[in-house]
Amino acid sequence: MQTTDVVDENIKRIGELFPNCLTEVKDEKGRPQVAIDFDQLRQELSKNIVEGPEERYQFTWPDKRNAIRLANAPTTDTLRPCREESVDFDNTQNLYIEGDNLQVLKLLRENYLGKVKMIYIDPPYNTGNDFVYNDNFDQDKQEYVHNSGQYDEQGNQLVTNTESNGRFHTDWLNMIYPRLKVAKDLLSEDGVIFISIDENEIVNLRKVCDEVFGNQNFVDTLHWKKKKQPSFLAKHTAKVMEYVVVYSKSFNKLEKLSIDTLSDATKKVINISNQECLRHFKSGVRVKIGDSGIIRKGRYRIKTMDVEYLSDIPYKDGKTLVEVDVIARFSVSQEKIDKYIDEDLLFITANSGLRRDVSEEETNNRKAITDLLLSEYGDNQDSDNEFKALFDAKYFDYTKPIKLLYNLAKSNYTENQIILDFFSGSATTAHAVMQLNAEDGGNRKFIMVQLPETTDEKSEAYKAGYKNICEIGKERIRRAGKKIKEEHPEAKDLDTGFRVLKLDSSNMENVYYTPEEFDQRDLFEDNIKSDRTEEDLLFQTMIDLGIELSAKIEQTQIAGKTVWNVSDGYLMACFDEAVNETTITEIAKQQPYYFVMRDKSLANDNVADNFEQIFNHYSKDTIRRIL
Repeated sequence: MQTTDVVDENIKRIGELFPNCLTEVKDEKGRPQVAIDFDQLRQELSKNIVEGPEERYQFTWPDKRNAIRLANAPTTDTLRPCREESVDFDNTQNLYIEGDNLQVLKLLRENYLGKVKMIYIDPPYNTGNDFVYNDNFDQDKQEYVHNSGQYDEQGNQLVTNTESNGRFHTDWLNMIYPRLKVAKDLLSEDGVIFISIDENEIVNLRKVCDEVFGNQNFVDTLHWKKKKQPSFLAKHTAKVMEYVVVYSKSFNKLEKLSIDTLSDATKKVINISNQECLRHFKSGVRVKIGDSGIIRKGRYRIKTMDVEYLSDIPYKDGKTLVEVDVIARFSVSQEKIDKYIDEDLLFITANSGLRRDVSEEETNNRKAITDLLLSEYGDNQDSDNEFKALFDAKYFDYTKPIKLLYNLAKSNYTENQIILDFFSGSATTAHAVMQLNAEDGGNRKFIMVQLPETTDEKSEAYKAGYKNICEIGKERIRRAGKKIKEEHPEAKDLDTGFRVLKLDSSNMENVYYTPEEFDQRDLFEDNIKSDRTEEDLLFQTMIDLGIELSAKIEQTQIAGKTVWNVSDGYLMACFDEAVNETTITEIAKQQPYYFVMRDKSLANDNVADNFEQIFNHYSKDTIRRIL
């Protein structure tokens, strides 16, 4: 019931590489714990030690070390499901999560490590008038674990970062750094992150991203035209541009970012930057070269790329008659090669390279995404009109247009991917994902994360009944989903639902985590908070076991007790009281991978005594856990 302590994991990795650098120290309670001997580690890693006042290149700011600590520290918080605010809770694959995004990201890291293909965020720009998260580093351990120091005395989690604040850039850096550091862990190896920003912090953002993602994984900085016409309100120039900073998790594994306006060249399957490897092409792959005949084996130099056919390729009527082995520098897997052939999207040529094909209608005016001045990706005026079409009102300033998010999502070609936005605001990203799925038949899933920031009592949103930003975001997804389904009746399986999850403190009482701090009488009290439901316990169990929070959940009755079944028997759980041997036996017969129950669920001591024996008889490999 606590997320992974990243520091402990890092110590373990260093210990595997340099066992002589491990030592022991005593914690604040005098207990021994493993630590790193940094003097010894410096000797292992450097011929010339760089420390102390010696000058060296670095990017730093006040409290940077605390920002790193904040990113690495575990959390005991949990996510509680809210069915009444969800849409199609039992079937949807989409998530809408309310709460501090740093704590949420830490929880998602347990379930979505390396699974997110695309992240888009539109964080506070630090203009002097907007807000940043107030991560307070002066706190004791208990405050840190349960509250992460984010709220002021009035319960407000955001503070205005005015330019008169001497920590103007420092506060913004301390906000963005730990969130990006945790978010990186969620990205898949071929994943990409898009970050909207303006001139106030773009320089610092680039430096932070170079440190978090590595400068070798920088992709590009896109220029987005946010206004149709300049307002000429700026002091010296009329500012009409903003930026989208793009980084990959691993540059060499990221496929080319491309959209409908791409040149044919951006769809090629080979890439000189990738390592040379062999791919197998099934018979029937299309051929584009002259009349029917044979492409002779050999190596062909195509601009900056080399392709080698290992044998002659006989073909007829534009189709190969044999299977083909090809050596080139490929940027896609064998699985995708097969998929492209099955979908008739790949062709072979001896003079133009191997390329994913596109229709003639699509070849007009095509450009690579990184070549585009994003002047045709919508602007602030378009986003206002899009929002008013749903609400007949304007509740936000400077939201992003659907077209911008639509094209960024489409550029990352995979149609079955997870897209995360942890500054989701008005939920434009969710809207764009549903729109794109409706139009191309994709199965992209979204995860929206937003702090429930209260709306101003004088605002139009508050007067309309929306007390916080999350309420607006959820309602937008509901209305947008309905509208898209009406406009695309052919998209019958389109997922426009979402599960609402809300960040909260742990379901467990403090005695669960620190029993040594309580007397013996307290140890017999219930270790689960009285206001928590069975489904609350189920979702905390899913987080603890690394099960995706969109997993299929079913309820069944076994011997009169409610049993939860997640992912078709991967996890089964029972939190009812007075569970007898009959229920335990029937669950064991289904052989779940995991089985979880409360310690107070067992009917009596006899059931407790026979619990292990029953599972050892019917399902000895099931992993059993007791809360």
